[in-house]
Amino acid sequence: MEKSKRKRLEKAGWRVGTAGEFLGLSKAEEALVDMKLVLGMRLRKTREQHQMTQTDLAKRIGSSQSRVAKMEAGDPGVSLDLLVQGLLAAGATQREIALALAPRKKALFA
Repeated sequence: MEKSKRKRLEKAGWRVGTAGEFLGLSKAEEALVDMKLVLGMRLRKTREQHQMTQTDLAKRIGSSQSRVAKMEAGDPGVSLDLLVQGLLAAGATQREIALALAPRKKALFA
């Protein structure tokens, strides 16, 4: 969030923080949620780049189209194992998966 917007909201009486702070998550829990979201977004992008439907991918991993939709949407019931399996089945390389998980601008455990 931009500093000016944050200041405006705080001045108006709003308390501004992260989703992790709001939910009372530890840094490790925040990192896990972030990893699942990133992998889900990467899964959708990879699947679409390889011109696969959710049904096509589901057949490759022995699952259902609705499960693939949950994987891409960041459903909390989806495991990291299933996300990685889906990415590999969609055509992602191990390097691409590792790069997707590499910390971005802020350190996850700072």
